[in-house]
This record gives sequence, C-alpha cells and structure tokens, in this order.
Amino acid sequence: MFKEFNLDNLENSKNDLETLLTSSKEKIDELLEIEEKTYKNFVKPFEEIGESISDFVTPIFHIDSVKNSEITQKVYEECLPLISNYETEISQNDNIYRSLKDIQDNTKISLNGIQKKVLENEVRDFKLSGCHLNNEKKEILKELNLKLSELSHKFSQNILNATNAFEMIIEDFEDVKEIPKSDLELASYEEDGKTKYKFTLQMPSYLAYITYGTNREKREEIYKAYCTRAPENGKIIEEILKLKDEMVKILGFDNYAEYSLETKMAKNEEDVVAFLEELASKGKTRAKEELEEVREYALKDELKDIKSFDLGYYSEKLKKEKYDLDEEFYRPYFEQNSVLNGFFDFLNEVFNIKFTKTDAKSWDDKKVKVYDISENEKTIARIFIDMEARKEKRGGAWMNNWHSHYIDNEGNENLPTAYIVCNVPQSNDTTPSLLRHGDVVTLFHEMGHALHHLLSKVPEAMVSGISGVAWDVVEFPSQFLEYFAYDKEVLKLFAKHYETQEVLSDEAIDRIIKAKNFQSSLSMLRQVEFALFDFKLHQKLYTSEEEVQKLLDGIREEYAVIKPPKYNKFQNGFSHIFAGGYAAGYYSYKWAEVLSADAFYMFIDSGKVLNKELAIKYKDTILKNGGSKDMDKLFFELASRNPSVDSLLKIDGIIS
Repeated sequence: MFKEFNLDNLENSKNDLETLLTSSKEKIDELLEIEEKTYKNFVKPFEEIGESISDFVTPIFHIDSVKNSEITQKVYEECLPLISNYETEISQNDNIYRSLKDIQDNTKISLNGIQKKVLENEVRDFKLSGCHLNNEKKEILKELNLKLSELSHKFSQNILNATNAFEMIIEDFEDVKEIPKSDLELASYEEDGKTKYKFTLQMPSYLAYITYGTNREKREEIYKAYCTRAPENGKIIEEILKLKDEMVKILGFDNYAEYSLETKMAKNEEDVVAFLEELASKGKTRAKEELEEVREYALKDELKDIKSFDLGYYSEKLKKEKYDLDEEFYRPYFEQNSVLNGFFDFLNEVFNIKFTKTDAKSWDDKKVKVYDISENEKTIARIFIDMEARKEKRGGAWMNNWHSHYIDNEGNENLPTAYIVCNVPQSNDTTPSLLRHGDVVTLFHEMGHALHHLLSKVPEAMVSGISGVAWDVVEFPSQFLEYFAYDKEVLKLFAKHYETQEVLSDEAIDRIIKAKNFQSSLSMLRQVEFALFDFKLHQKLYTSEEEVQKLLDGIREEYAVIKPPKYNKFQNGFSHIFAGGYAAGYYSYKWAEVLSADAFYMFIDSGKVLNKELAIKYKDTILKNGGSKDMDKLFFELASRNPSVDSLLKIDGIIS
C-alpha cells in the first residue's frame, strides 16, 4: 500500500536516477508520438511520470537534511545536477507545452474543473520556464537553474557547518544558574573532575542561553556567533541575486518579484508592499511601547542601553513577572510522547481522523515515529515525525511531502505520505524530551501543512495536497492549526505532568493564553522587516554585499524599534529565501495569516473552539481540495465573505 523508506542503496543513487530519468524521457517521447492527444492518454501519464521521479528523489534530498554526512552530501551533489537538468529540459520542451495547450484549447467542454486547473497551471509554468524561447536562451536558462540549485545547497550547507563548528564552554555555575534544569542537564558534562556546560548554535541550546543566560558577555558571544554564521554566504547571495535577475530578464520580466507573483494570490508588487507597510504602521506604536516596557524592566539591573542580545533575556523575565509564566514549570507537562498522543486525540475529535503507530522503516528507527492515518476505518495516508534536534540535522522545522494522493489511469488510488521535522530538546536514558509551549505551537504548525497534503481527495497529483497551492497562501492551514495550541480544551488533552500525570491547571493554562500576545507587535514588526527586505531585494538588482546591507539597514531604520549591532549579518542565514522557496515570497507568512486568523475567528464567533461541524466544513472545503481551486475561492466557500486584515490584528491583540 505504501512505499517503504529505504536508502540502503544510497551510494548508488546517481546511477539509479540516471536510469529513471532516461526511462522517463523515453516514455515522454512515446507520449508525444500520440496523434490524437487527450487528457487521459497524455496528461495523466505525463503526471504519473513526474510522480515517480518525485517518489525517488524526495528521500535522497530529505536524508541530507536530517542525517547529514559526507555520503549524503556527495549523493546530493551528484543527483542535484541530474534532476535540475532534467526538470529544465522538460519544462522547456516546446512539444510538451504545445500538446498541453492543444488539449486545453480543444477539450475545454469535456474537462472537469480540476483537470482545467491542472492544465491552467501547467501551461502557465511552461511559459515561466521559457519553453517559448529559442534554443540558445533555453540553454542559458538550463545553466542558470543548475547554478542556482547548487548555490542554494551550498548556502544551506555553510549554515549547517557553521552551526556545528561553534561551542561555548562555561565553567562558572553563576553564568548558568537561571537556565532551566532540563536544558542545563543537556548542556552539562564532566571534565577533569569539574562540571562544565557546553552551548551550541543548535536551536534548543542557543535559545536556552540567549533566553536564560545570566552572563551578558556570554549572551553576546553566542548571539554574535549565531548572527555572523557563514560569512561566505554574502558572496553566494550576490551570485544568487545576479543569476535570478539574469533568469527573469530572459523570461521577459522586469525583476524577480514580478516573476514570483505570477504563481501567487497577490496581484502585483504594489499590493504586497502596501500590505506590509499597513501592518508595520498599525503595529509600530505598540511595538515601541512593548520595547519601552522591557527597557524599564532592565533598569532593575541598572542596564540603561538594552541590546539585541539582551532582549530575549529581559523579555523572558518580564513575561514571567507579568504573567507568572515560567517555561521550566510548564515543560514537564509537555513531554514529547504525551503531546503527540494528545494532539492525535484532538485531531480525531475535530477531523474524524485516527493516527496508528506502525513499525514502518524510517531514516532513524529510534527517533522517528511513523503513523498511518485512517478516516472512517479506512487507511488514507502515512506520516513520518522526526521531533528531536541532532548534530547532523538541519535546524528549524518543516513539512516535506513525499507521495501525493491521486487516482491513476487504471483507477487505482495512490495514498499520500509526508514528513514532519522539528528540533525539540533531545531525550536520553535519564531525561525525557520536554517541550516548550513554543515547540508545541511549532508541531501544530507543521501538522497543519501535513494535513493539507495528507487529507487531499483530489484525483490529480499536480493539484493534490499542497501541489498547485499558491505560495502566498500555503501557510494558511499551518497557521490556522497553531491557534488551537492556545485553547484550554485542546491543551488539557495532553498537558499532563510526565511523572505524576497531573493535568495542567486552568490557572496555568490561562497564563499561557494571556501571554500569547506578549510582544506581538514587536514580533509582527520583525516579520514585516524580513518580508520587506526579501521583497524589495528582488524588485531590482543589488550587486554587492554592501548594497544588500544598505537595503536591510534602511528598512530597519524605518520600521525596527531596536537596531541590531553592525556585525549582525542576518541575511547570511536567511535560508527561507536563499535556500528555500520563499524568494520574493516571505510576505506569504503574513498574507496567509490574514486567512488563518479570519478562519479561526469563525470558531471563536461560534462560541465553541472545538466546533466539530465547522472543523469538518474546513476539512472538506480547504484541506480536501488541495490546490484544485484558488484559495480565495475556497475561503469564500468556507466563510461566505472575503478575509479581513483586522481579524489578524485583533487576534494578535494589536487592535481591539
């Protein structure tokens, strides 16, 4: 029923991929020989060829992120040019494009809505790939795509290498005395009969010191190491920007931002900038007040000049005093297994889906949990969940789709699979993995993405699950699910002390809920800063590290209420846009958040957050339809109105 995750033959991946791609080209050539091309005899087989390649390649690229080694890097680097060249070659094949266009033009009446959407997307994407250009320009595009893929991977690898290279050793207990017990246990080790503490740039370790580290000099040391990682990425950014600009000019666009919006819900560049500036202007006054509150609190320590590396430390103290919110108090209530099991109970309660653990093979059989998902007693999907931070694992959290749901030409149903990856504190023989509430929210977020992919009932792979979903609304289901991580009824399903099984009290949950919007304006302004930097960076060509820095400094001057130190080179670690798919699209987080906040308000307005009837409507309207319809249409079907930015500002407590 499901393909097994099996990379026993990893070293031979290049040869296997070459064989697969050669076979795929031969099959496509056979399809192009068909005289009377139809959706069934041409589009469907073409779609299935794409799926078979994705099935093979996804685990190879995935393993390099979760179990990075010299072998995975070598295999990645061997396979990347093969797949990049293949994809460029196919996407520029004018015969395939004309065949799809003919089917679109000649069979409109007989096609259903989903098939029309597939063809609409494919025809658009072929044009964006330059299939209409002459051979010389196509060859240039092919080279540009390969170089960009290699640079993105190098950017990501540089960050991972720099993250793993740094260690901060502390010998004085005074410098770590405020750090939560579970974090301290993970940091401590014995050497020469003394207890020492090691902190790294792995996210759980970094956060532990920057949030609770007593020694200001040590806080700056780890902060500086974090925000100056991979300085060599400055030159890679120059190269990426140059190549992207060259690519889109060949395709007939003025800039990369204009090209990017061709596959987004936002209509034009002006709309994106105006949207971000509106959020910034509505949040800046409140953000200044939030910062002033921290400054006043820091005066207790006679600190008159609060810096970026002080903000997390004093914000946490202020938050604790204001809401009596102590992360260390809560973490025993968020033991990893308890959270997962309770989370599954919640999803069963609202969406009628059941998670059953299986012993299916994964990339780490000790740490990765695999579940089959069923609906009405029928297995419909599989999910791999990899929660804990490891040295050989890329930082952050993400969902990766492997197989898509679709019906093949023989009428067989192909079931979807996906991976969720997080980086929560590790467990060992003596210490369980105890999550922060923020880790719980992250898990909900990534599951939102996963369910969008796994609950699809779309019969066409190209628009099933997250495939074909506009990039600036793909975050909608993930952000929507996050809101439930702050609901009392939901939290009580899994917030149980791992030793006593005592359920987290109403009073303690109320403190989490009240603290949810703590510094929400500062947080929003930070996201707007990143989004404006990304979008403006792609509106014209910036040719040097200095120009890129000047743009970022200018945006900070206008919108940031606390200026980072000059050595901060945030851009060199901005993986979302230089090693992910968010170039000229980081604004998508906020754009989609408007939809997610407005959708969640429907549950609030109903008077019942665990509103099963409404949740099923959301599942049937948004999740099951995947990318088969534009999200603005699906949202209107769900809410009977267009989304409003005010719901987001209200839910974040920025306006009342």
